[in-house]
Amino acid sequence: MQPDISVKHLNKVYGGGFQALKDVNLEIYPGEIFALLGPNGAGKTTLISIICGIVNKTDGEIRAAGHNIVTDYRSAREAIGLVPQELHTDAFERVWDAVSFSRGLFGKPPKPSHIEKVLKDLSLWDKRNNRIMSLSGGMKRRVMIAKALSHEPRILFLDEPTAGVDVELRRDMWEMVRKLRENGTTIILTTHYIEEAEEMADRIGVIREGEIILVEEKNQLMSKLGKKELRLQLQNPLDKVPGELTLEPVELSEDGYELIYTFDAQEQQAGVARLLRTLGELDIEYRDLQTRESSLEEIFVGLVHE
Repeated sequence: MQPDISVKHLNKVYGGGFQALKDVNLEIYPGEIFALLGPNGAGKTTLISIICGIVNKTDGEIRAAGHNIVTDYRSAREAIGLVPQELHTDAFERVWDAVSFSRGLFGKPPKPSHIEKVLKDLSLWDKRNNRIMSLSGGMKRRVMIAKALSHEPRILFLDEPTAGVDVELRRDMWEMVRKLRENGTTIILTTHYIEEAEEMADRIGVIREGEIILVEEKNQLMSKLGKKELRLQLQNPLDKVPGELTLEPVELSEDGYELIYTFDAQEQQAGVARLLRTLGELDIEYRDLQTRESSLEEIFVGLVHE
């Protein structure tokens, strides 16, 4: 399958000598939701800006929908919709006019039926005649998405799409993104909300100091790098971890009422069975047990600080 986005040996060096991107290689395939994660200043927005033709690359090759973004810029850019991190709209313009104008910028003929569908999908239909200045921050963000979808792109970039949006609206926008994917749109999002990537992404890329350090399917990433934790609430407190348990990765809580056993998520449960059996042999009683897995946020923090 031909990727919708292909990045090969991409570098970006600014005039002062700062290298923002270092030999980036990345392929994103049709119909997937790809989340690009990284701390502030890691190069996320620079990468998106170069793919979208806003910032010039130093060297490397990029293709969007099969088109070289330099030699076939017009076709490549026509395939892309971009929702930038910052809100840039004419405050006095009406919603319908702003979205329709964006479609015209790509040389597309008027298509009121499509504009109507986009506005309805984004719950903006009732606001179509409102001036943008009168809308809430969340609604303005939706207008930006509508503008990006106005010319029917097959690839959509969302740069921090839910920044400054309340929890309820964020959930609505997640649902909207899923519907776009169901309609065949390839979606690339950057986000500071790790739960957003955990909720929606098919694959995850992590960028650090301008380098892609990992690209993995979300479920495989969480299985491969995740940890599981078993917490046993004891009937009676312990002063220390019994010698028979010191070979296991077991810790005792400060109050002595809890044993915490940490193990790899991908490993078999043999260690848990062995732990419980040993507790029985030592006549250590417990009244409850709980298990939890590492979140994507914990994995991400571990990666960028490794």
